[in-house]
Formats: sequence, C-alpha cells, structure tokens
Amino acid sequence: MKKKLLSAVLIAAMTAGMLAGCGAAGGETGADTTQPQEQEQEAPAEEAAVEAAETADEGKILNIYCWNDEFKRRIQDHYPGYTADASDATKGTIGDVTVVWNITPNDDNAYQNNLDETLLKQADAADDSKIDIFLVEADYALKYVDTELTMPVADLGITEADLANQYQYTKDIVTDSNGVLKGVSWQGCPGAMFYSRDVAKEVFGTDDPAEVQKYVADWDAFNETAATLKDAGYFIISSVNDSYRVYSNNVTSKWVEGGKINIDGNIMKWVEDSKALVDAGETNTYELWSDDWSKGFYPEGKVFSYFGPAWFINFSMAADAEGSIGNAGGWAATEGPQGFFWGGTWICAAAGTDNPALIKDIMLQMTSNEEIMKEIVVADDDFVNNKPAMEAMAADAGYSSKILGGQNPLNMYCAGVEGLDLSNLSVYDQGCNEEFQNAMKNYFDGNTDLDGALELFYKAVVEKYPELTY
Repeated sequence: MKKKLLSAVLIAAMTAGMLAGCGAAGGETGADTTQPQEQEQEAPAEEAAVEAAETADEGKILNIYCWNDEFKRRIQDHYPGYTADASDATKGTIGDVTVVWNITPNDDNAYQNNLDETLLKQADAADDSKIDIFLVEADYALKYVDTELTMPVADLGITEADLANQYQYTKDIVTDSNGVLKGVSWQGCPGAMFYSRDVAKEVFGTDDPAEVQKYVADWDAFNETAATLKDAGYFIISSVNDSYRVYSNNVTSKWVEGGKINIDGNIMKWVEDSKALVDAGETNTYELWSDDWSKGFYPEGKVFSYFGPAWFINFSMAADAEGSIGNAGGWAATEGPQGFFWGGTWICAAAGTDNPALIKDIMLQMTSNEEIMKEIVVADDDFVNNKPAMEAMAADAGYSSKILGGQNPLNMYCAGVEGLDLSNLSVYDQGCNEEFQNAMKNYFDGNTDLDGALELFYKAVVEKYPELTY
C-alpha cells in the first residue's frame, strides 16, 4: 500500500478515546505455583517457538509497540524460548530473532501518537524498522482494526478452531466492520465489586460475599446501602467515576446513531444516581487515579468499595504497600449491581511485518495454550482468555487470592464474562465517555445545572468530531 493511501486510511480512522490501561502487576495467590506436570511439555513448546523464529524468510528483528511492560513480562515469564537481554531491558531474543520493545506510556495520549506516526511510515520503512506487533485497548481498538494497518489473524494461519476456547467478547472488540478478526488477547477483564471485609462486618455483621451481594444486588439496593454506610461513617465508593463504567457497559444503544450524538438511558441513570449520592455526601467526584481517589485503598480512607476487574486489585489498589487493605488481605469480591468489563490488551499484527510465522506462534502460545494460560493465572493473578483454563481454576480449591483474603473469585468472573454484550461499541466511545464524565463533574460539583452540563458535553464532542450533530 502506498504511503499516501496508508496516511488517508489512518487519518480517517483516527479518533480519540478514554485510556483505560489494563496492566497487572504480579499478584500473590494462595496457590502452589509448583507445576511439575508442565515440565514435560516445556521442551517441545520451546522447540516449536524457536523453530517459528528461525523460519527461512522471517526477519531477524521483531519490533513490539506497547504502553507499559505488562506484555513484556508475560512474554518473558511464559513464552517458551524467550531470553531476556541481561544488559538491555528493551531487548530479548527468540531463537535468532532479536525482540525490540518500544514502550511509550499512555500519558497525554503519547502511546497512540507515537504509534500513529510510526504506522504512517510503515510502507516505506526498512524491514528491521517496521512495527511487527502492536497492542491496543478496548476503548480505541476499532480505530486500528477498522483499517488496513492490521493483519487479519487468518492471514497469519490462525483458524477459528485455534481460538475456539476464547471468550467471544474478546473477539468482538477486535473484529472489523466486515467481520474480520484483527487481533487476539491473553486476558479477559470481567469486573466485580471489591469491598472492605472489615467495613462489611462492622456495618452488616458479615463479610460473606453472598450476604453482602444482597445489599448491592441492583442500583436501588446499592443506593439504599449508601445511606446506611454514610451513617456509619463510610463512602460507598470513592467517586462517582468508580461506577460509570458499570452503567456505560450496560447501554442498549450507541453513542452515535445516524450521525447524531445519542445519550443512552442507562448513562442518564448514572447521572441521576450519582448526583443523589454526591448531594447526600455518600461519595465524591474525584478523578480516577488521583491521590484523593486512592485514599480508599487504606482503612483511613473510609471507602467501602471499588469496581474493577482482576488486574485492578493487583495493579491499582496498593496491594504491595504496607498498611493498605489489600496488603492485609482485607478485600473481598461480589458481583455488584450489574456485570461489566474494564480494559484488556489485544495483540495485533501490523500490516507489512516480515515476521508472520513468529507472530502466529506468539499469538497461539500466549492466548490459546491452556497450560500457559493456567501459569498466568497462578503466577500473575490474571483472568485469562481461555474457558477451560478458567473453569478449571475456578473449581480449584488450591487457588485463592491473598488480596481477597483467601477467596477464589474466578467463578463470578466466569459467570460475568459470558453475559457481556459488545454490540453497542463504536469508534466514538473513547471521546464521548471522556467528555461526558468531564462535563458531568461540573453538574455534580454544583458549577452548572444539568442542561448546562449537557451543552458542555455536546460542544466538546462536536469539536472533537466535527462530522457529528446533536
């Protein structure tokens, strides 16, 4: 494809989005990580990986673009035949192929900006300089998979049968408008409600997940419970933004319908419910990841719960910090008012790569090899994209999460992931979600009325997407 055409395709597809990074730090579990039965399979798998890396016509440099080191750690810890470079953290080897890690943080959209600029040069770049693999997140996946910049996985030789055990929603997110699958993921990110065991015992007399679920079984129960918790001196969630994704994952329409901005009824329910919680002093309007929002990871923060997937409790809740609730195994998980998902990381092959055989093997080993999937669950406390592996681990009495006080939450994740409906995703999701929350903060904080906040939202979206009306 000529550079001019490539540029046109990319620019037409470039839309902004909410950067919900899905990275997980290695979490501790109560499981025995010794798995001698897997050792017998390690040598053949490693030989296959090295063979893939040494295919005659393959390139000798594999360039991988990502925004943090999560995928690098997964490859380094679990991909057969990968050897880290002891003197250079940005490099490793698979057989006689040098793996080069190009990591640009998500801050200020830097990762996407760097990726976009480099992809525009892909057609004219030397083979050793081309992007071979790049990672995307759910909120902006369509920006890339709906272009010719990504290779269909079928063109790599990956079949539907190879991916039969993966959760359907993870495929839907990276399927283009023509129904072509353009990426794969090793993880699923169904969410749960994480609550403080100590607060639950104090306020409800129990920290049992089944009993606590009764207090948050739907939004009416959740809002009633918020008042009970306030009377006891606690916020039900740290911020209204904690619950936003739960509501937005359960819409029945898209953000844009026929070129016109559309606000789904469930999004407006979030506004109504959140305004009531804020006005009653039952939660706050903190930005996610801010210092004030994070105070609830510690007992003195007086926060009962947060919403998130498996990566959230390991990567985001200060579980490694002494004195935190997670460090003491003080959280527990229950389903909450509605099922949802948050984040995820997808592996895409860049069009023009000269390493298709190696990319195929990486995709299959890291997203379809059931034994590797189980290793990731045990070693990294992740929820992986493999139904048999997750069902086996959910039923495994030897597996538990230290952060969750010895609870095995996988069964509720498995139940939640099956019900996910991604039919209302669109290329406008990232920008609309971001601008809506920004505008509503003004309303929640009393700086404008609802009509004023909606007008702020509409204007911000039209400025970002001039082709839309409202």
